[in-house]
Parts: sequence; structure tokens; C-alpha cells
Amino acid sequence: MEPPPALPGEAPVLLAELKPGRPPRLDWKSSCETWSVAFSPDASWFAWSQGHCLVKLIPWPLDEPFFSSPRGFEAKSWKAEGRERGSPKEKTLDCGQMVWGLAFSPWPGRTPLWPRRPPPAPGLVLATGLSDGHIKVWEVHTGRLLLNLAGHQDVVRDLSFAPNGNLILVSASRDKTLRIWDLRREGKQIQVLLGHLQWVYCCSISPDCSMLCSAAGEKSALLWSMRSYTLIRKLEGHRGSVVSCDFSPDSALLVTASYDTDVIMWDPYTGERLRTLRFLRIWALERRDPIAFAPMTNGLCCTFFPHGGIIATGTRDGHVQFWTAPRALSSLKHLCRRAIRRFLTTYQVLALPIPRKMKEFLTYRTF
Repeated sequence: MEPPPALPGEAPVLLAELKPGRPPRLDWKSSCETWSVAFSPDASWFAWSQGHCLVKLIPWPLDEPFFSSPRGFEAKSWKAEGRERGSPKEKTLDCGQMVWGLAFSPWPGRTPLWPRRPPPAPGLVLATGLSDGHIKVWEVHTGRLLLNLAGHQDVVRDLSFAPNGNLILVSASRDKTLRIWDLRREGKQIQVLLGHLQWVYCCSISPDCSMLCSAAGEKSALLWSMRSYTLIRKLEGHRGSVVSCDFSPDSALLVTASYDTDVIMWDPYTGERLRTLRFLRIWALERRDPIAFAPMTNGLCCTFFPHGGIIATGTRDGHVQFWTAPRALSSLKHLCRRAIRRFLTTYQVLALPIPRKMKEFLTYRTF
């Protein structure tokens, strides 16, 4: 059966852009980049690493006028003045190091695996990947630092929590490794994944928690099993480094930001670089070619809104852009696989009395 086509006319459209409310002298300076953006799983918070070691936590949704036109808004201009009293307010975390990766996870509450310190109350936690190779985990409600994870030998470039809320964290680093951490056991490192030959730029766990996508400087993406932590397959086709990737909430799409089609614009009089155009690509996992793309100015990172419909991207000048996400019709095969993998591990699938080709499909070795 041929995979169904993407709906026509669904190229991403720029909705709006956030600009940090900082002095102009800091714009376009070193360390002002937005290297990571993230939505909380319940879509109540948006995290923005706006450069200079700071992370801005913004209550979501924003006021309706925010999406009225694709123009910039300084953060201070849409603080929650119209929100009800007692509703969450913006927060700022000073991480002390340049922030490269962000990831949210719900915290289920008390756990007996925290013997030496009091665990956080039920709520949200935010992990931040830093330039010194450490990962700091914060309690969103109080801003309290919970954990400081050490193990990477270089910049922690990206982070991804398992969407099922079991507090498994994956980190991608310039030390060419991916590391798996268990926050239920005070951040114990449980696995190191080797396979990339260059800096690992990004990682993303699929919504059914069965697969991990990672990408590095060798112009390809790797798919790993989140059950056995083994390599499933290698995805090739990019002509340059893939710097960011994320699965859509229904697992049907994968969005990537890459360096493979850079168009650099220079000032002919001064020789100064004005901007760099890169492309945001949206892939259907059942097809080989992108189903949609949009030019990003100085794009660095991308992530899907948890409920679908919006893609947030970060840029080199510290801004955040919000795009409409294209729709794609999933095949019946993909819908069945997604339903099955929510309940069966890879080992359970391999033990089923079904044909080999079906097992390969259910374990994401074929699409």
C-alpha cells in the first residue's frame, strides 16, 4: 500500500516572532543565540534559551493578539498583564553557563529512589544542557535546582525526555555520544550510545517512546531503539549537518533544521555577513522526500507544539519564530504500529508469532 500524500498547500507560514527585550548592543554579539526552545508536555509553558546564560519560562498560551501578524514582539510587551490574578508569571533562570539544550518533563511526585535529598513536589521539571558539559535540572514552579548531572566531556547540545513521563532523559553532546539518564534514581547514567563520528547536534524521542532520532555533523540521522538502546537504521540524504530534529505528536512527521542549503547574504560595501537562510524541512516518516519546507533566517533549532499545529524555531540572533505545521494523512499501517508500540516493547514484538516483515515494520526498521 502506498503511503497517503500530504495535504496540498500546506507549506509552513510564519505566524509571529519573539525578540528578547535586551539592550541593542547585545544583539548579534557572541552568546546571544537561541540554541534551544521547548514546550512543556501539557503545553502550559514555553522555554526559550535567549542567550547570555539565561532561560526565559513563559506561560502558554500567549494572548490572542500575539498571533495576529508575523512581526516581532519584545518579551516585556506581552507580559501577562491581562491574565487572571494567581496565574503563572514569567520566570528567568540564570544557569551560569551558555544554554544549548532544553527539555521539559512532568514530575509524578515523591519517589523512594531519592534517599539523600527531598524530591520535588508533583509538577514540571526543566533540564538545561550547558557549555561545560553539565546538565542542570530545575523545578519549574520554584526555580529550585534539583540535579547537576556530570558525564559529558564537551557541550551538551540537545536534550529530550521520554514522553511517557518515566523521567528518562537523553542528552546529545559534542563529545560524539548520547547518554541516557534516569532521574528517578537521582540522575544515574544508565547508558552511553556510540555511533556518531562527529559532534552530536540533536536528539528526539518518538511519542510512543520506542525510537530515538539523533543527528550529527556527518550529514545523516540515526534511529535507535529506546528499549534495547541499539541502532535501528541510518537515514541519509542531507548535504550538510542536521542541527535540530523533533517528532510530531502523532509520530507521523519529523521536522529538521539543517545547514545543507545555506544561502549567505553579505553587505557588498563592508563585507559583513547580513544573514543566513536555512531551510526548515518537514518529513513524513513513510516517504523519502520532504513534504514541506520553509526558509529560516539564521535558524538553529526547531520543535513541535505538543498538541500539533505549530512549530517553534530559534535563530542565531536570539529570536524565536512560530510557524504553522503542515498536516499529513497517516496510513492505516502507521496508526496500527503507533497503537501497538504504546503497549509492547521491542522484545515483546520480536517474540510475537508474526512474519518477519511485520516485525521489522513494528520495530521501525522499515517504513
